[in-house]
Amino acid sequence: MSARLLMTAAELAAEAPERTGPRAVVMTMGALHEGHVELMREARRRVGSDGLVLLTVFVNPTQFAAGEDYDTYPRTLRTDVEMAGEAGVDVVFAPDAVEVYGPARGFTHDSVTVDAGPLGDILEGASRPGHFRGVLTVVAKLMGLTRPDVALFGEKDYQQLVLITRMVRDLSLPAQIIGVPTVREADGVARSSRNRNLSEAERATARAVPRALEAAAAAASAGAEAAVRAGRAAIDATPGVDLDYLAVTDVDLGPAPSTGPARILIAVRVGATRLIDNRAATVGP
Repeated sequence: MSARLLMTAAELAAEAPERTGPRAVVMTMGALHEGHVELMREARRRVGSDGLVLLTVFVNPTQFAAGEDYDTYPRTLRTDVEMAGEAGVDVVFAPDAVEVYGPARGFTHDSVTVDAGPLGDILEGASRPGHFRGVLTVVAKLMGLTRPDVALFGEKDYQQLVLITRMVRDLSLPAQIIGVPTVREADGVARSSRNRNLSEAERATARAVPRALEAAAAAASAGAEAAVRAGRAAIDATPGVDLDYLAVTDVDLGPAPSTGPARILIAVRVGATRLIDNRAATVGP
């Protein structure tokens, strides 16, 4: 099947009317890969043949800080639309910044935005101040435009998934948030649009990220601090990896438990490319 490409809210309202079945949305910044394809396939499975599956493609300027890779972020809309159709998407909504934010193309001093709260100030939020304000605000905007019953997000961006789930709950938005497990390459590296920015040598170096997560998870039986030490040692053993953070939290991004389910989260820079990843773990015996 082929997906319809729509560029404006007016087109979306006219060409994606209510159906008898539910609506699902997958929100992306494009440059689609197999991880996105799994999200789209899962969306189709969730709503069935009578439902409507929408994919949004929007490189959101308000979640990039000055000096980050907004201008160089890969943009492959034509290929994205083809991949979306093959994955069962009905509509690709690809607005520009003016369509989403107005002539300012981003926040102004009097813009109404979504505050991520304290969980938006740790981990990615500490490294990228204001990032989650941009993420949550654009997700809320796109939910208002697409009006989904379900919205699917990958677990690779785990902090983002937790914050979006909390936003929907706290603001009583009428959508169910579904997390979909990370899709990985054969060597364990998480699929990411930014992987295409890595040179061949850098791509090999990036294998240190899943190795560090595996080492940390294996050491977690001895406690959260032991997990962090083991993960850091794996990174330190690989030249060319600049560690931003490696942390153990509970599943809701709170303090690491003394025993029980936890999440290990990592961010590194390999060359000029920033990579994030995470995995579930169990702390204690």
